[in-house]
Amino acid sequence: MSGHPRDRFDMVPDAAAELAFLEALDKGRLHHAWLLCGVEGSGKATFAYRAARRLLGATADLTRGPLGTRPDDPVARLVTAQSHPDLLILERAVEGGKIKKSISVDQARDLPEFFSKSPSQAHYRVAIIDAADDLNLNAANALLKVLEEPPERSMLFLVTHAPGRLLATIRSRCRRLAFPVWPLHALEDLVRNQTGVSSAEASRIAGMAGGSPGQALALASGATLEADQLAQAWVAAASVDRAEAMAVADGFRGVEGQERFEMLMGRLGAAVKVRALEEGASGARWAELWSRLVEMPERAAAINMDRGDVLAGALADLQRVKAAG
Repeated sequence: MSGHPRDRFDMVPDAAAELAFLEALDKGRLHHAWLLCGVEGSGKATFAYRAARRLLGATADLTRGPLGTRPDDPVARLVTAQSHPDLLILERAVEGGKIKKSISVDQARDLPEFFSKSPSQAHYRVAIIDAADDLNLNAANALLKVLEEPPERSMLFLVTHAPGRLLATIRSRCRRLAFPVWPLHALEDLVRNQTGVSSAEASRIAGMAGGSPGQALALASGATLEADQLAQAWVAAASVDRAEAMAVADGFRGVEGQERFEMLMGRLGAAVKVRALEEGASGARWAELWSRLVEMPERAAAINMDRGDVLAGALADLQRVKAAG
């Protein structure tokens, strides 16, 4: 299964949320803006694409959940190909092989222009902002102008992992849908059904996912499992092989390299956090290391620091914690 939400047809993030949306649609009380809240990976963007496909006219396929559609539906195929004229996606842009830190005001200004036009193929024009947390202040203010004077037949989905960080005026103009964390048994079933891994491995992955189906599926992918195993080995080893670390850092170039870097740093942080919990009262150094690791990727991006140097610094920090006992 593809990792991008627009390509997910067989995962129902939250049936109750889908039924609530359909009820509002059927009764003609569909709010023009929906704030989709929950932990990262809880299915918010997947829901947004599922709802968008239906609003854009895709035929319902209830075997795939309340908002289900078939992948070969003509509307769904346009969405998957990122070529539907009545759908606009705002997300962090890629420039010079790097993903930008935020959604810019220039991107947000595409919204009023997009909504100023009548739908060309559907009854609605739909925009998905993934994630609204990434809007810089000027972009958030540009979005607010659209929310204050919503055009007819417009629909906005705002994905947010931290709604408290959004402008209160944005939150107040949206209908909120909360996506709860998934219980372990549901995550285990999802991983087993979607990836075919063993029950034991599905159980292990579910326990690491923090209630997030997206995280569970990411952890079940080969690349993430490999990163997780490497991080665990580094935390457990007496010392880290410098040549191995340098070889890993060679794969950090470009957009895909940035994703590999962020994935590995995330798994290294997770492995250190587990060690801190295992150490109990004596795990203060490990807990402090975990706090530093969490902040490292963002700080490195802010000053354009070489990702290989960031990894080297993290591993040196890890070694000092080990040496301190």
